[in-house]
Amino acid sequence: MPKNKAVNMNKSVNSTKLLRNLGSELDLDWVLSTQANTSAIERRANNIGTRRSIKKQYQAAWLLKAITFIDLTTLSGDDTERRVERLCAKGKKPISKELTTELGINELDIKVGAICVYHEMVKTAVKALRDTNIPVAAVSTGFPAGLSPLNLRIKEIKESVRVGAAEIDIVISRRHVLNGNWTALFKEVQSFKEACGNSHMKAILATGELATLRNVARASIVCMMAGANFIKTSTGKEDINSTLPVTLTMLRQIRDYYEKTGYHVGYKPAGGISKAKDALVYLSLVKDELGDRWLNPDLFRFGASSLLGDIERQLDHFNTGHYSANFRHGMG
Repeated sequence: MPKNKAVNMNKSVNSTKLLRNLGSELDLDWVLSTQANTSAIERRANNIGTRRSIKKQYQAAWLLKAITFIDLTTLSGDDTERRVERLCAKGKKPISKELTTELGINELDIKVGAICVYHEMVKTAVKALRDTNIPVAAVSTGFPAGLSPLNLRIKEIKESVRVGAAEIDIVISRRHVLNGNWTALFKEVQSFKEACGNSHMKAILATGELATLRNVARASIVCMMAGANFIKTSTGKEDINSTLPVTLTMLRQIRDYYEKTGYHVGYKPAGGISKAKDALVYLSLVKDELGDRWLNPDLFRFGASSLLGDIERQLDHFNTGHYSANFRHGMG
């Protein structure tokens, strides 16, 4: 194989039929029996980066696949329609035409997993992506704090769905977790799920504000019982965002939920994932804990704004043997 040819991405890694989460009754016995061995989880998370070494064309192939998992995101107070349009253009063609040709991957037609924006930018993103199958994800429910009145949070979801958001990233009320009020959390997330209709719901736990891994584990289970299609670590606005111990905790709850219900629930780490090498660690952990079926965009996403640029830079290095300047791989 020529050096500049990446290996096939193995688009259909598993033929297991996806059974979307319909939710279940709140099982408090299950919730309260859920524990998290913090020291063991941290020890396992610390070792994952040293257990696997992915090199050369195999690394390039994994990075190409990682692009398809990215929810390319802009959530800034100074967002404009033009910025969102540029982001959508980058999402449709995430790798430069020159590099795509040199890698020999034109036929793969690589795109990002979704474009993620505030509600005000949903219409702009939907219009910019109308000729693609890239979904628009809207952050909702008083993002990032989730402290607006419940009726307004529900209205916000419905309005984003009405204007074309195919995915809704909701935030939970952290106080319900911190107070151990699992019934209130369940009812809240269930009401958000109903408002989402046919749009997929990603439940953001804001794990950096939940105090313990046990709280993270129990909140994960409750959100899945309430019908979440994905569980997501963070808004990206907390002091502590996605970490490997949190990821391991959430992945194991997804696995337990699947084993007990048969429902597939996706996972989305978000916040602070900006380097290609970090993305590879997350992919390795997902593969180890959940298997190849979860290494598809319908069950795994990265919430990121700068990760794509570093992946493109690493692919350029694979192709030429030299690192290019960061400015060559901008978002638009």
